[in-house]
This record gives sequence, C-alpha cells and structure tokens, in this order.
Amino acid sequence: MKNFDALSEQEILALAISLEEEDERVYADFAEGLRQDFPASATVFDGMRVEESGHRRRLIELHREKFGEHIPLVRRQDVRGFVQRRPVWLVRPLGLDTVHKTASAMEVETRRFYEKAAARTQDAGIRQLLDDLAQEERTHEDRAQELKAEELRPDVKQDEDRARRRLFVLQIVQPGLAGLMDGSVSTLAPVFAAALATRNSWDAFLVGMAASIGAGISMGFAEALSDDGSLTGRGHPWVRGAICGAMTALGGVGHTLPFLIPGFHVALIVASIVVIAELSVITWIRHRYMDTPMVSAAMQVALGGALVFVTGVLIGSS
Repeated sequence: MKNFDALSEQEILALAISLEEEDERVYADFAEGLRQDFPASATVFDGMRVEESGHRRRLIELHREKFGEHIPLVRRQDVRGFVQRRPVWLVRPLGLDTVHKTASAMEVETRRFYEKAAARTQDAGIRQLLDDLAQEERTHEDRAQELKAEELRPDVKQDEDRARRRLFVLQIVQPGLAGLMDGSVSTLAPVFAAALATRNSWDAFLVGMAASIGAGISMGFAEALSDDGSLTGRGHPWVRGAICGAMTALGGVGHTLPFLIPGFHVALIVASIVVIAELSVITWIRHRYMDTPMVSAAMQVALGGALVFVTGVLIGSS
C-alpha cells in the first residue's frame, strides 16, 4: 500500500475517479437490494447514484484536460488510511438502518478525502474541483434528506415501516419464537421427570442442561438447513439457526437453573414459577409480533405446556 502523501496530483485524481465509481456502484447495489421491499428508499439511492456519476464525469474531464486520456488504476485498497468496507453483495438481505449508516459513513470518508486531497494539490484547477466536491459531499446527506422528503410520503413511509416489521418478524422473531417455545416446552418433561424420579436437584439439573443444549443444537441445525432464505426472504440461514438454537437452549436452561438450589422442594417450586414466566413471555411475543389474540395465545401455550408438564410428572412419579 502507498501512503496518501506520496501520491502525485494525477494519482489523486485517478483515486478520486475510482472512489466515485465505487460509491456509484454501491448506491446502485443499495437501490437494487431495497427495490423489492423498500421501493421508495431504492429511489432515494438511485438519486444519490446519479449525483456520484456526475462527480465522476467532472473528475474524468479534468483529468483529460490536465493529464490526457489514460487514467491510472489507483484503488482505495492501494492507499493507506481508507476504511475497509464489506462488499454489499455479502450483506443480504439489506436492512434500511444498515444501509443508511453505511451510506453516511461513505459520505464522511469521501468528504475527508477531498478535503485532504485539496490541501495537498498545487494546481489551482484541481484544487478548485476537489474543494467543490468536498462541499458537495458535505451537503450530500442533506440532499438525501430532501430525496426522502420527496419520495417517502407519509403513506409510503408507513408501507416501508410495515415491510421492515415483516422482515424483522421473518428473520428474527419467528426463529427465536420457535426456539423459545421448543426449549421451554419440550424440555419440561425430561427435567421434571428426572426431578421427581430421583428427588435429587443435581440430577435434575444435569438432565435439564443436557436436554436444553442438545435441543438447542438440534433446532439450530434444523432451522439453518430448512431453507437458504433466497425465496422466502427469511434472511441468512445460519443467522436464523443461531437465533433459533440459542433461544431453544435458553428456554430449557431457564427452568433448569433453579435445580442448582440444594433443597429439592424449593428448587421444584422455583422451577415451576420460572415455567409460568416463560410461558407468559411466549404468549406476549405471539400476541405482539404474530398478531395472535392474547386469550387465544395464552390458551394455546398453556395447553401445550400443561400437557408436556403433566407427561413429565406422570413419568417421573411412576
């Protein structure tokens, strides 16, 4: 890599052209990635792409005037001081918050580059253009806000908020809820069966941990391998798998930890209270994010939990 201070004026212009071309293509990727779920935001980034294209053309015209037709290939990864960016095509599906934060960081970095480059150049024409572009990058974020005001009307903004909520439910809530329900309900039978069969808190704790961690691993792989998210829009499979597996283990560990209490009867009572709390949380999540009526959600969760709990009690007492 080469130090920025060692670049010639031609190399600075070539680097600026390369940066503008990269930013233009990144904004095009943002627009394309958001177009299906967030069409108005995609239009915003289409507008920003057009502006970056205009910057690139002005830089190329100045380079042709000062140095001729050949533009050296100088890229950001060839010069020290630039922040490494994760390729957009690896960040799928795109989220609005992530995209806007990335775009803001890009504008700040490009503006600082132009300010530093303008301070180093001796040619008046080059310095004038670099100063102008630095000011335009400074106001680019304001322009983005103007584009949002033009494109994201209140009704469109509501539609995009609903789309964002739908993606959050698909990619985070659903796998997490499935894991929490499986971990909280399915491990009831082995934990309480072991507790009542052995009358020993430590034995119940070991069985509960084994069941919880085993269920977490199993559910995590099952969720990750169910689909790759390309058609369903459910996000990266291994992220979903990690969420589902972690919540499964958490659901089982919750009512297993009380069996660390030495007193068996106290541990059993505390574990039962934790189970009620877990089922209440599941009920609330189903009502809040899955639009299930509270009474219906409570009855479904309570019935499933009660059946598994009774199964564990009967087996452990036999």
